[in-house]
Amino acid sequence: MEKIRELIYEGQVDEAIRLLDAHLEANPDDDEAYYLRGNAWRKKGNNRLALNNYLEAMERNPESPARKAHDMLMNILDFYHKDLYNP
Repeated sequence: MEKIRELIYEGQVDEAIRLLDAHLEANPDDDEAYYLRGNAWRKKGNNRLALNNYLEAMERNPESPARKAHDMLMNILDFYHKDLYNP
């Protein structure tokens, strides 16, 4: 997982996602992998897939750091789209 963290940090998110996809095929209950894949999708700008992966991680481990990442992303999206609700 450390190599995947480095790939995400260095901006090589497509490679990180590819490795995580393969890892999750063999280890579908690895909450850390879902959390990292959520981080990779967030870095790519795909918030929907990021949130979905955070939810998968939280489902497997309620204490996962994905909970904080999910909440932070939801707060950002709520703030970012406020003008759509209050014109």
